[in-house]
Amino acid sequence: MNHPHGTPATPEAGTTGDHGTPNTPDTPDTPAADGTTPASPADTSANGNRAGGKGDTGGGPAREGNTPGTEAPLPHPAHTPPAELRDQLATRLGETARSWFEQALAEAAAHPGRHGPISVWELRLAEAGRRCGPANADAVRVLILHAARAGTDALTRVYFQGTADERRAVLHALPHLVTGPDALPLVEDALRTNDTRLLAAALGPYAARHLDAHAWRHAVLKCLFTGVPVDHVADLERRASGDAELARMLRDYAAERTAAGRPVPDDLHRVLALTESAAVPDREADTPHGKES
Repeated sequence: MNHPHGTPATPEAGTTGDHGTPNTPDTPDTPAADGTTPASPADTSANGNRAGGKGDTGGGPAREGNTPGTEAPLPHPAHTPPAELRDQLATRLGETARSWFEQALAEAAAHPGRHGPISVWELRLAEAGRRCGPANADAVRVLILHAARAGTDALTRVYFQGTADERRAVLHALPHLVTGPDALPLVEDALRTNDTRLLAAALGPYAARHLDAHAWRHAVLKCLFTGVPVDHVADLERRASGDAELARMLRDYAAERTAAGRPVPDDLHRVLALTESAAVPDREADTPHGKES
């Protein structure tokens, strides 16, 4: 783990970091000569390990993830009740991975608080990609956080000290663990980055419930100019319906693109159409202070 005020964790491969620096492209999971699959660089912390334990370094054992097959993708961890997510994982993980996963959940449930510099369940977050496979890692991490009953303080610590993978898991876990707006600083931090996977994760159900209108509108605009599909924006239809200010911002952005000879994203037209529909009756009060820019 890194110190909260130290060098930020490396964002996901294939994206850009908080300061616009391109990251190393994704490395394909090519089997080694012995038939194993090396761990992905995205599953390690900035220095390759966590304090007090080994991270998902390339020198570790092969991933134990799901048995090769054609199973459907896991449901989205932020939108799926933890019990259902756990049932889905149980059918996908191989025997060794499932044993590790169940042990990790038991450890988290038995020792939810912080014990020493780092809790054992926090070490398990770092291992999840290698132990259970990258396709299952988000769900595994969310369920470990849920088993540990991580509150806002613990989630904040994991977010700022963890890798981009762990930050994304924290964002996915927010709707399951935090009922009020206390964790909004984590969402706001993710929305400031140029890491498109963090941006997509930040706009889940928690942001839909708690992000104010001004910040939410600008987040939608950021999706458009970073290429994040608006399908990732939770509750988009309800929040966009009848939003005249969002419509103005969208038209201004479309005009700027057109004037510059650049294409207007298809998603912009989709969101603009939503703003022109009748407002959904249970929409939260919207009290912008004048026009936004």
